[in-house]
Amino acid sequence: MIKSNFVPRKYNFSLLITPINYTTEDIDSDESIIPEVFVLHRFVVDKGQELLRIDKFLMDRIENVTRVKIQDAIDSLKVLVNEKPTKSSYKVKPGDEIVIIAFEAPRDLEIIPENIPLEFVYEDEHLAIINKKPGMVAHPGYGNYTGTLVNALAWHFQKGAPDGTIRPWLVHRIDKDTSGLLIVAKTEMAMNKLAIQFKEHTIDRVYNAIVWGVFKETEGTIIGNIARSERDRKIFKVYDDPEIGKHAITHYKVLQNLTYVSLVECKLETGRTHQIRVHLKHIGHTLFNDTHYGGNKILKGVVFSKYKQFVENCFSKMPRQALHAKTIGFEHPATGERMLFESELPSDFKSVLEKWQKVNETYDLGEELK
Repeated sequence: MIKSNFVPRKYNFSLLITPINYTTEDIDSDESIIPEVFVLHRFVVDKGQELLRIDKFLMDRIENVTRVKIQDAIDSLKVLVNEKPTKSSYKVKPGDEIVIIAFEAPRDLEIIPENIPLEFVYEDEHLAIINKKPGMVAHPGYGNYTGTLVNALAWHFQKGAPDGTIRPWLVHRIDKDTSGLLIVAKTEMAMNKLAIQFKEHTIDRVYNAIVWGVFKETEGTIIGNIARSERDRKIFKVYDDPEIGKHAITHYKVLQNLTYVSLVECKLETGRTHQIRVHLKHIGHTLFNDTHYGGNKILKGVVFSKYKQFVENCFSKMPRQALHAKTIGFEHPATGERMLFESELPSDFKSVLEKWQKVNETYDLGEELK
């Protein structure tokens, strides 16, 4: 087994905060009760940030966390602002340093190398490009400790480094049911330099998607802050309030209009969780067969038996959202060379697309089913 790369940073607890359960006398007389502090997250508030409650601020910046959990962390003195404890009602200001701490080291996640076939598009001593199949989770986590891309990469890299010195660093992720290209760093240097490119939006990422509906415009740009839905924490939505969520930009171009669905190309300027899925739904073009966002229902067309059977057949051929990470371009972290990789549409995506193309070329679905 090899360990994950996370190494928590230690702080002297007594320099940061005196816990309310202990008096100053207790701490001075018995240092054994002073726990080590490990920084889990650190944020410095931007100069242009408007006043915003800290629980709301943090919820928009930490994945897979609820407002209740953040408030519990604040009440437990695990959230510090400028090295002092705070309250949930505190409003962050420009320049504030916010640190979230733990009183014990997070458990290292054991990565179990597994002999799972992978499609390597490119590999050198610094990085690898993987064409991920749909249905594969990128990283071990709750409910998915094995069978992930990282488990498979650990096995592959272990062959070249039996001592476990080469570990997979996922520079970015794509959803379990999204197929396509991923960059994997093999060194900390590569990881850091690629991460900077993502932060500065110099990575080219192009996706293909089949969506419900026909577009009036051939291309456009979707701009809208994305945050978790207050009703369903598993999904995200676009918020008009500029204080909520993360700024997100998606550029799209229509490649084909196919009566009731369209094939579109999406280029990401930012990389938020579920960004393409959320942005396209926001403008009325939900991804085909996207179960989380309602695309697994007939959203366009007259629901007669023949058409319904056709759509359900498409759903069965591609039991996932119709989204594929087709192109990725970046500057090589060691050589500085600009690199560009493309992948073909996977068989399930191609099969469904061809079915719609064939129907669209043969006859007008709308006229046929009236």
